[in-house]
Amino acid sequence: MTLEQLYTTLLAGGLVLLAAILATRAAARFGLPALLLFLALGLVIGEDGLGLHFDDAQLAQDLGTAALAVILVEGGLTTRWSDVKPLLAPSGLLATAGVAVSVVVTAAGAHLLIGLPWQASLLLGAVVSSTDAAAVFSVLRTLPVPRRVSGMLEAESGFNDAPTVILVLLFSTVPLEFHPLEVAGDVLYELGAGAVIGLLVGRAGAWVLHRVALPASGLYPVAMFGLGVVAFAASGAVDASGFLAAFLSGLVLANSGLPHRASVRSFAEGLGWLAQIGLFVLLGLLITPHELLPELLPALVVGLVLLLVARPLSVLVSLLPFRVPLREQAFVSWAGLRGAVPIVLATFPVVAGVPGSDRVLNVVFVLVAVFTLVQGPGLLGLARALGLVRADAAREIQVEVAPLDVLDAELLTVSVPPGSQLHYVMLRELRLPDPSAITLIIRGGTSFVPEPGTRLRTGDDLLIMTTAGARTATEHRLRAVSRRGRMAHWFGEDGAPD
Repeated sequence: MTLEQLYTTLLAGGLVLLAAILATRAAARFGLPALLLFLALGLVIGEDGLGLHFDDAQLAQDLGTAALAVILVEGGLTTRWSDVKPLLAPSGLLATAGVAVSVVVTAAGAHLLIGLPWQASLLLGAVVSSTDAAAVFSVLRTLPVPRRVSGMLEAESGFNDAPTVILVLLFSTVPLEFHPLEVAGDVLYELGAGAVIGLLVGRAGAWVLHRVALPASGLYPVAMFGLGVVAFAASGAVDASGFLAAFLSGLVLANSGLPHRASVRSFAEGLGWLAQIGLFVLLGLLITPHELLPELLPALVVGLVLLLVARPLSVLVSLLPFRVPLREQAFVSWAGLRGAVPIVLATFPVVAGVPGSDRVLNVVFVLVAVFTLVQGPGLLGLARALGLVRADAAREIQVEVAPLDVLDAELLTVSVPPGSQLHYVMLRELRLPDPSAITLIIRGGTSFVPEPGTRLRTGDDLLIMTTAGARTATEHRLRAVSRRGRMAHWFGEDGAPD
């Protein structure tokens, strides 16, 4: 590639990225799912639009898998453990037993109603049976629904990619061979090993980051994302579920009390959006629009089977042991959004050369586009109709872990040594420069918030909140009083370092 070609490529990529960002704004304004506009953007610049030809299914599969890993790491880093902890059992069943029920029902519908061969029908059922992490994370987190409902859907979308990938790879073998016990063993191994690797990488990364002070706050989110990628790749190297490992490692890291949580969340969301934009535009490029029209009716038929029969039945079977109210089950059923994951998975049989796989890819694309447009915009209205809108949503606050660099603030620690003139000085007598303040005193293993009349004592540990601009003056005042007492300025003591 010449330098001119590089500039041209970068210019085109930058313009596509900016167009996608503007599309996101338009989608939010008109209540449309942004992913549809990203797909449309790929179609516009593709073969039937501006003429850019792209038909490399293998490259689309590779880039799509990498983008999904990024999206799942972002999902883990932006998910609160308190929201998903009580929902692991129902979410786990939705992601396993629910997927199995949905695959069987959808495949039967595709075979009986549109005449697909059984292998293509099973592939189609497996491809569309998992909810999409990118779609669920981006849509549900803006809805004021109960945390147990949104948390269940988020956890399900983080977990169900793994069993779905296993089934898609199984049904992509030519000739198709199906051994139930062997499949069950493979599923248990891949999920178990992926979960263990994800948890270990997350725990180990959190332990190291708690003990290593990085030179810049911006390195913390980079390190966390790097650990998520390591978990994904390490799992893939041992034939375990990289998607599950990526999500769990991010979940552990984000909920380990590490600093700079706000910057981590912002960085993760930015990378997640970049991955979504690139992924959906790429998948839009892969599709040839004039080949989609003949598959419109089959896609509508399969989509209706999935939406009205397979998904509700899978939710009912999975949540039966947990006594989830029917109105919440109805919302969970309708909110099982599809997005990039089914389209990426549909490239697997194309690469493997499965007969009828090109048609499966086109059906999946139309199904995702149509039913995302049907399901997404109506979620808020459905939540209101079912009485699931939280009354306290407007009063909810976000609590973060001391993003001091964002606030231009610093936390100082000071110990009162033996012989210091700070002993028995009242806080009001310290006259620390504004806006510095002693926020906590630790005395004899007990911490308390001091008052203006609190007197300092030898052995006290002080936590002082200040700003970068007031830090030097604060340190000088503390040294001056420690050396000469509360009247230090009368003795000409300015507290300068020795």
